[in-house]
Amino acid sequence: MCEKGFLECPNEIKPWWWNLTVKRLHLSSPLTFAPFLSCQKVIRILREKAFDQAPVTNESGEILGMVTLGSILSSVQEGKVKLSDPVRMVLCKDFNQVYLTDNLGKLSCILNRHNFALLVHDHTKYEADGSVCPRQMVFGVVTAIDLLNFITTHEGQDHPQS
Repeated sequence: MCEKGFLECPNEIKPWWWNLTVKRLHLSSPLTFAPFLSCQKVIRILREKAFDQAPVTNESGEILGMVTLGSILSSVQEGKVKLSDPVRMVLCKDFNQVYLTDNLGKLSCILNRHNFALLVHDHTKYEADGSVCPRQMVFGVVTAIDLLNFITTHEGQDHPQS
């Protein structure tokens, strides 16, 4: 319930950064993959970029899921995929999302239980036929190291509340 924003996380004394927003993290642009890339190519790129996971999006930027080194490894070990198979075959569709306006306390609760959260932004796409399609765009992938880097970099400084 806490991770979904319905309840406050149990923590009697909130740290100075708790109510600051996720946008304060100043994350870099995300690395994303097309669903047809081979698992082998995805592994190579993740290794080169020193990432453990990345979003997979279609050509219009719609989020299809997340690929993790763990999901590739377990699928290969179980014989479900070959390294030459497209990455869309190993997608994790169960992942947590946060918005730029969510507070770092919510993010902290998520990262206490999960390795990452996907930073997203909602937008509306109008199609040629007049239909309206709500979409989410990937703004980044947030991990515990991102939050810890922010906390340690700003520890002991004056802490504005936004």
